[in-house]
Amino acid sequence: MEVIYEDNHIIIVNKTPGEIVQGDKTGDEPLVETVRRYIKEKYNKPGNVFCGVVHRLDRPVWGLVVFAKTSKALTRLNEMFRRGMVRKTYWAITRNCPQRPESRLHHYITSVERNNKSFAWDTPKNGSKEAALSYKVIGHSDHYHLLEINLETGRKHQIRVQLSAIGCPIRGDLKYGDRRSNPDGSISLQAHSIEFEHPVSHNIISITAPLPDDSLWQAFSSL
Repeated sequence: MEVIYEDNHIIIVNKTPGEIVQGDKTGDEPLVETVRRYIKEKYNKPGNVFCGVVHRLDRPVWGLVVFAKTSKALTRLNEMFRRGMVRKTYWAITRNCPQRPESRLHHYITSVERNNKSFAWDTPKNGSKEAALSYKVIGHSDHYHLLEINLETGRKHQIRVQLSAIGCPIRGDLKYGDRRSNPDGSISLQAHSIEFEHPVSHNIISITAPLPDDSLWQAFSSL
């Protein structure tokens, strides 16, 4: 586990593909338990250790995840995320380049639990939720394109399904239309940076994740 930032109230770690943030039906140990064990061992804490899940990333996604080390921080961070007071920036690698170098995408998303998949629609559907993001193409390699994405809403698989809806599925994302999987089982999507006001000290926290140790990602390291 790679800790990117830590203080008395919050801890930010760099998640790798394959890790789940919170427990699910697979029974695999979630990242929150790994963080809890890290805190217990590092500070030699007796009994149960508090570690609150603030937000999640999909299992095959890389990048920054924030956890709360105190109940006060958890309550305040939950409210900040709910009110859109946390700026999250993602980087995504796609095989196809969007027609517009930058744009805002607006859809209505429905989710089907039985196959864990979301669908994006141009008009509202029964049970759909509004979804919006903005993107900008910021880099190119010989065969791929790098997009920077800012979320306005936080829907299930939102970035994946909205990029797929414009013909630009994320590299390695077979579920949403890419042709081939990545060798490590990841998809080429990273929670790249996060910025917010600290829930207790009120200082501005601005963190950027290192790029994955992968030749394609490293091709964009000079950006």
